[in-house]
Amino acid sequence: MTKQVLILPGDGIGPEITAEAVKVLNALNASDGLGIEMTEDLVGGAAYDAHGVPLSDETMAKAQAADAILLGAVGGYKWESLDISVRPEKGLLRLRSEMKLFANLRPAFLYPQLADASTLKPEVVSGLDILIVRELTGGIYFGQPRGIRVLENGERQGFNTYVYSESEIKRIAHVAFKAAMKRNKKLTSVDKANVLEVTELWREVVDSVAVEYPEVEVKHMYVDNAAMQLILNPKQFDVMVTGNMFGDILSDEASMLTGSIGMLASASLDENNKGMYEPSHGSAPDIAGQDLANPLATILSAAMMLRYSLGREDLALKIERAVSSVLDQGLRTGDIYSEGMIKVGCREMGDAVVAAL
Repeated sequence: MTKQVLILPGDGIGPEITAEAVKVLNALNASDGLGIEMTEDLVGGAAYDAHGVPLSDETMAKAQAADAILLGAVGGYKWESLDISVRPEKGLLRLRSEMKLFANLRPAFLYPQLADASTLKPEVVSGLDILIVRELTGGIYFGQPRGIRVLENGERQGFNTYVYSESEIKRIAHVAFKAAMKRNKKLTSVDKANVLEVTELWREVVDSVAVEYPEVEVKHMYVDNAAMQLILNPKQFDVMVTGNMFGDILSDEASMLTGSIGMLASASLDENNKGMYEPSHGSAPDIAGQDLANPLATILSAAMMLRYSLGREDLALKIERAVSSVLDQGLRTGDIYSEGMIKVGCREMGDAVVAAL
């Protein structure tokens, strides 16, 4: 049966990088009978320009009906002056919230060909393979009340609410423990339980879930220490689980261990593994339209889509092997380029992956 995939290119470099992932998926449709049908729509600033909202109700309905969503990136300088309620990022948050995409999986895997691209010494990062499991629909990004208010003395005050319920913590903990069981059975839960009550509860609930996974070694770590340890000794980590804000920051930090955030794919899943797949980087408006972007994170996100939502582990592996083959050939976009390699643009990199398939 044909699977429906919604493509949401978004803003900045989004249309360029998703176009290369679509090339790869079309190639697999032709050569391997992937059997997906792709439709495209607007999100973020592009949707605001067309409809006055960062995500229309019609597009939201298409997302709900699709088997999976591939998204580029949203946002840019052009829309920064808009009211916060209609900024491009609100479209992304609505997709995550209404589709109940609570589990964000961000693998930080260092291809051996890129060991020299990291700013850390090769011996520190060689062999790096971390999975960061980030809770995506709760925490301070969604907590209420929030806003900017005027105090009695006339001073303005911004406020946000950091809140997690026990059930929200349990379900993301189960995702992380199950992932750890398929890997090296090591889980690090990241919190700030020494000063934040919400993460004190987080730690207690993770410990309660750990009883169901006796084979998994569990360690708790404060977020400031975790940020330091990711630089000092990143290979100590296997699976990391944490809340929305901490996960947002730590996964971007981890991406630089791999040489470039342009290599970091992600999956955002609901309880049935229906998901939205996107690179972890932003819209990079400064290089948009110049054929400079690295499409590999988006192509690898498409591989995750095949693995988690479309049940095609064989083709996910085929994409990942093709990416490795292209790196073996010495092809590099600007963000991962080093002396002696072959610098290519976004389109040429996508074409090379298709050829390697």
